[in-house]
Amino acid sequence: MTTFQLDKAHSSVAFQVRHMMISKAKGEFTNFDVEVEGDINELESLKIKATIDAASIDTKNADRDNHLRSADFFDVENYPTITFVSESVRKLSDTEYEVTGKLTIRGVTRTETFKVEYNGQVKNPLTGGISVGFDVEGTINREDYGLVWNVALETGGFLVGKEVKILASFEFALS
Repeated sequence: MTTFQLDKAHSSVAFQVRHMMISKAKGEFTNFDVEVEGDINELESLKIKATIDAASIDTKNADRDNHLRSADFFDVENYPTITFVSESVRKLSDTEYEVTGKLTIRGVTRTETFKVEYNGQVKNPLTGGISVGFDVEGTINREDYGLVWNVALETGGFLVGKEVKILASFEFALS
């Protein structure tokens, strides 16, 4: 069994969503934790649990962030965390995997699958220990989780897109 310690300084959970049909609004969650259990030499054995503090959303716009924290979107007062708990890890190639599990946002739980790129292992020159890295990517429909607020545009379409692209990178120290 490998012990994984999340290196938060070298990890991130970001997202992007279509804005006014013409651009992408981007943001991140600044407070999160990822617990991993299993054998680094057999990635299919890994069990993953990610917990995100929904109030830590940061889009570099305070008014938008406060709106996203409100009942129109994440309703952080009633649903303070977003969680993902893996159910399976499937190997696609030496570096590509699919992780399927239960994603819970705003009290709604659905099965989602994310692509994971395993970036390998390296000896950390600062600690002397082994570090590993993973990149995660996937797309969810925000309306599936009750995040349905929107405004119709005069020219057609909506202010906020339904599809949200998730982009995360995680670095772990192993022991």
